[in-house]
Amino acid sequence: MAKRKKQKQIFKYECTMTGEIYKTTKKAENPDDLISVSAYYEMNPEEDDRPENIKKELGVE
Repeated sequence: MAKRKKQKQIFKYECTMTGEIYKTTKKAENPDDLISVSAYYEMNPEEDDRPENIKKELGVE
C-alpha cells in the first residue's frame, strides 16, 4: 500500500514593527510578539553581526 504524502501547513505572520509579511511551516505560540530579522537588528544594533557587504546592500550604517 502506498503512503500518502503529508500536506505541509503554511502559516502567515506579519511583523509588528515593519509590517513585513512572512511564511513559516510551524505555528507560533505568540504571533503578536514576532518581529522580522531586520526589525530585530534595528532594535539591537550592537548585536548586528552581518557582513559589511550585506549591510551596504540594505542601507544600514
